[in-house]
Amino acid sequence: MMIGAGLLAGCVSSAAIVPPQRQAQPERSHAGAVTVPIGPPVRSSTSAPPPRGTLDPGFRRPAPGLNDRIAALWRAFPGKTGIAVQRIDGEWAIAQRGDDLFPQQSVSKLWVTMSILDAVDNGRIRLDQNVRIGPEDLVVFHQPLAARVRSEGSVTMNVRDLIETAITHSDNLANDSLLRTVGGPGAVRAFIAKKDLGSIRFGPGERLLQSGTAGLSWQQSYSIARNFQAARAALPMATRQAAMNRYLADPVDGASPAAIASALTRLARGTLLSPESTDYLLGVMSRTKSGPQRLKAGLPPGWTFVHKTGTGQDLNGMTAGYNDIGIATAPDGTRYAIVVMLGSTTSSIPARMALMQAVSGAVAEFHGR
Repeated sequence: MMIGAGLLAGCVSSAAIVPPQRQAQPERSHAGAVTVPIGPPVRSSTSAPPPRGTLDPGFRRPAPGLNDRIAALWRAFPGKTGIAVQRIDGEWAIAQRGDDLFPQQSVSKLWVTMSILDAVDNGRIRLDQNVRIGPEDLVVFHQPLAARVRSEGSVTMNVRDLIETAITHSDNLANDSLLRTVGGPGAVRAFIAKKDLGSIRFGPGERLLQSGTAGLSWQQSYSIARNFQAARAALPMATRQAAMNRYLADPVDGASPAAIASALTRLARGTLLSPESTDYLLGVMSRTKSGPQRLKAGLPPGWTFVHKTGTGQDLNGMTAGYNDIGIATAPDGTRYAIVVMLGSTTSSIPARMALMQAVSGAVAEFHGR
């Protein structure tokens, strides 16, 4: 059953009104709570919880009612939806469609940056290393950096500045420049495999990913002005729909909400990167500009949120990938990984944001119970 933006907006603070249920789809996922291993604490004083005299009740299991609330929100929202919540400083995780693959879109920028920082940790790349970006490197869609390249002929930026631009502004050109620097998609896939991140794929890079989703074969001229959009619009609708259907059925950049929540948990616990790189990346994620009305807006004052968004192409009112993933920290220092991924939905953007706010709001509401 579809619910309107107004009803979901009333759930932003996780009010007691639960949306009407639709018939649940067969699940191949974590429908309830599971126990997860505990890693060593993160060194950063900004991310580690304060010491406690006694174990709080939410350490070993989710608060009573939280899983039911998340499940109700999931059932009520139209389209393919995945939700995962994991207590970073605890032993449980809950999910709906947690093991299904969802298009990541710009969420995958996180794995590129992690691969770069792993290379920094191992002495293969330096944060002050310069990278040249020319017209031949331009990509498609959101790339504010491209204006400088066009006006100046080429731009040279160091790795640190490219990370900041790719994560905080979700700049596709900055991200593809980092991808090229680390060794291409194969290097990112090798990092994901080395760290055993599970059901997380990495696609072929922005140009091939977006052109393939649209039903096009990439040409560098598509990076100029709105040439890509014009070429896409010129395709027969049947061609575009078939390409989109193929992408949604088996997304080349697909990842499961549960795997992403686990990766965020391991990042926060300090088991993926060095302490210095962990602190650095969490700091960059805290400055993310995109998606201020997604998960972040559902958290009450006193909570903090570091995150990465992702948004895919639209076709006939349907969006292929509308995501937000991140780490929420309560005023007492307790941390939660929260992942909401909309694989395909025709729901309005306000309704999508309201769902995300309702999920993060539920985490905050049930915290400490």
